Amino acid sequence: MNTTVKILGLDGKSSEETELPQVFATPYRPEVMHKAYVNLYSHSFQKQGRYPAAGEIVSAESRNTGLGIARLARARGEGFPRAGQAAGVAGVRHGRVAHPPESWKNIYKKINKKENRLGLCSAIAATARKELVVKRGHKVENISTFPLVVSNDIELVSKAKDLQNAFNMLGLKDELDRAHRSKSRTGTARRRGRRKRAPKSILLVIGKENQTVMRLSGSLPGIDIKHVDSLSVLDLLSGSKPIRLTIFSQNAIEQLKSLKAPLHAVMEAMKIS
Repeated sequence: MNTTVKILGLDGKSSEETELPQVFATPYRPEVMHKAYVNLYSHSFQKQGRYPAAGEIVSAESRNTGLGIARLARARGEGFPRAGQAAGVAGVRHGRVAHPPESWKNIYKKINKKENRLGLCSAIAATARKELVVKRGHKVENISTFPLVVSNDIELVSKAKDLQNAFNMLGLKDELDRAHRSKSRTGTARRRGRRKRAPKSILLVIGKENQTVMRLSGSLPGIDIKHVDSLSVLDLLSGSKPIRLTIFSQNAIEQLKSLKAPLHAVMEAMKIS
């Protein structure tokens, strides 16, 4: 792995080089990254349950044998459509659910702190591998050096148009065009107003808390902006598929120098090298 990387300006030209943080030497561990993603994603699940007596609030009893009909419990009475229909059991019309979801069930998955940190460090290191970025579907044929590091001027951008122009100058025009081609959806999502789905595109990681540029997150299709302190596996592995095209500002690279992978992962990387 290269220990230095070029810093690109907003005009796409490289001005200087900087030392890469040690986190980029973390070995590629897709299984740990996937586990960290699934466990963190479970924190957004909403618990759901069913009314315990649903489907059972009915006066029904079995008519026993000898009538040539099944011995299911049937609604009592006569002279109305519901009379004689099977009721109060699972698998029949208007019956109860056999094994409904329970609201008390624990759906919040836990993960060890070191395991979670290893997944994050491995995901950050994977952003420096062009073959993984291409495999995910990003259009980066015009980019030669990874990870992508730009000057701190990117953190001062205040308009979406200026941000788009900066990405174009960095050679990411094809990637922006890919994100603009939204996919039409069918079925329930379309009926509920979610007619199109924009693919995930560039993730810009900044190192300085600037609300001006943070407000531009989502202003362009598929573009997200995150502060390095709040960076998560959920941002780097959308859909648990490594790895998202990520651009780091110079300030973000400096702050990543304080992030270190667990010791056993560092030792493993030293053996590989």
